[in-house]
Amino acid sequence: MRREQLPLYAIALAVLVVGLAFAGVPLGTVLVLPLILVCPLMMIFMMRDMDHAGTSHEDDHSSEQADLRDHHDASGR
Repeated sequence: MRREQLPLYAIALAVLVVGLAFAGVPLGTVLVLPLILVCPLMMIFMMRDMDHAGTSHEDDHSSEQADLRDHHDASGR
């Protein structure tokens, strides 16, 4: 999720809450559903960020290995 998209998500959430209120969904249900969804959503976002960190680390490691191979090739070993 990019920070530029946060206002759009906030507007969509507000429209959803107002729509649920007009549909007659009790306020307690509207408040409990986000509490139930917090844990899985937080895991999704946290694991996504961990994946990007791991990928960049592997890329750095691969470039270091390529540099070492180039150095060994240049020295004739």
